[in-house]
Amino acid sequence: MLNARRPHAAPTGRAGGNAGQWARSSGEGGGAFAARGANERRASGAARNRRLRPSAAGGLGRAAGRAMEERGDEPGLRRFTWEEIAQRTGRGPAAEERWLVIDRKVYDISRFHRRHPGGSRVISHYAGQDATDPFIAFHLDKTLVKKYMNPLLIGELAPDQPSFEPSKNKKLVEDFRELRATVEKMGLLKPNRTFFLLHLCHILVLDVAAWLTIWYFGSSTVPFIFSALLLGTVQAQAGWLQHDFGHLSVFSESKWNHWVHKFVIGHLKGAPASWWNHLHFQHHAKPNCFRKDPDVNMHPLFFALGKKLSVELGEQKKKFMPYNHQHKYFFIIGPPALVPLYFQWYIFYFVVQRKQWVDLAWMLTFYIRFFLTYLPLLGVKGILGLHLLVRFIESNWFVWITQMNHIPMHIDYDKNVDWFSTQLQATCNVRQSLFNDWFSGHLNFQIEHHLFPTMPRHNYWKVAPLVKSLCAKHGIEYHCKPLLTAFADIVYSLKDSGELWLDAYLHK
Repeated sequence: MLNARRPHAAPTGRAGGNAGQWARSSGEGGGAFAARGANERRASGAARNRRLRPSAAGGLGRAAGRAMEERGDEPGLRRFTWEEIAQRTGRGPAAEERWLVIDRKVYDISRFHRRHPGGSRVISHYAGQDATDPFIAFHLDKTLVKKYMNPLLIGELAPDQPSFEPSKNKKLVEDFRELRATVEKMGLLKPNRTFFLLHLCHILVLDVAAWLTIWYFGSSTVPFIFSALLLGTVQAQAGWLQHDFGHLSVFSESKWNHWVHKFVIGHLKGAPASWWNHLHFQHHAKPNCFRKDPDVNMHPLFFALGKKLSVELGEQKKKFMPYNHQHKYFFIIGPPALVPLYFQWYIFYFVVQRKQWVDLAWMLTFYIRFFLTYLPLLGVKGILGLHLLVRFIESNWFVWITQMNHIPMHIDYDKNVDWFSTQLQATCNVRQSLFNDWFSGHLNFQIEHHLFPTMPRHNYWKVAPLVKSLCAKHGIEYHCKPLLTAFADIVYSLKDSGELWLDAYLHK
């Protein structure tokens, strides 16, 4: 999280900071820490001054000292309890302070969160909590990143404190970290670049075939629709491919992933990489957590999501929409409308508002190429109709695939449970087949993708049996469904939560 993506990709404004300064001064990954300005240096000095001598109780004692050595704790750092850390969330009495814990070390991100290369929100979502597992999950070169975290270090957990919050399942946390180590030893985080190259080639072939169809057969109804279907497939598949690069799962160095990510999402799709990063990493950090996962922000303005949130909304007598009919109007304002009516204008607003001019330039290359190649064949009206139809196809494809794994699952406020449980309660899988893998961009393995977000997708099926085994050991349900059942469950879950809202609205 401290380096979910390169500094130059960080949004400016609230979530970003001087991205250009960071990019000029930094090496790969955590090297960005070296470029803080005078204010940041003063904050670092203040943080170092807060490092105290051993505890006020008169020293650590020999047993505690030996425990420190076994864990690798540094002598002379201030000791904290989880109770103290839990108060530094950026809200409440200590609203100006944000602390988090990584490997028992306590870091003050009160000022840094605005300069965080991955965005302010994604790191702030773990303020007051242990962030060890998400830190490991999101970063490629963790050793390099940790090297530049020292200015943020203010202390460590006291010797009598557990390595993570007492509310978390200790055995489950330890077992998952053992599973993570096994995955790394098996080489499952190493990509097969030929796989991704072939995937890119098939996208480019379909893109050319769409243009050749209209060029050769003309712009009558049948070739026009066939070309639109090909282009819609291009957009959907390019969406899955940019997802791979965005998660740093293709190249071993982050910078190459970021550069190709901008090409795929910008030139092939006409969308900004910074916008995707800003939203998507928050989703992975706290999936289905209301007010932390942007993907559930449609509650309560358009939909009532999740059993608990729907009942709460009804008890508060709030009614922004007739939620008891949301499983019906989902087919109108959901799949067909999201991309062409919302994303299409919002992405331009995002890049201009945050001054992401490089992303804007990449986006414009898509529209310039599209209009130059199709305008001579279709004219102005024809090309606008083709573009709208392609976005309509893409939108339906995108919404059904991305929501089948999440909307039917548990949706609630952040309860600060362990990483494994956080991902398992918010995600489900769809059965594997060659078609399902291709059609969903391997997001039919949503559980494995969420547990190991930098894992290349061609390895999900290899780690799935290990994840199932860990679920069985701890009595956690591993949800896996047929594709059509997963689609239907979106509608059924919306119907159920709408009825729960109505009952609470009328009778509670």
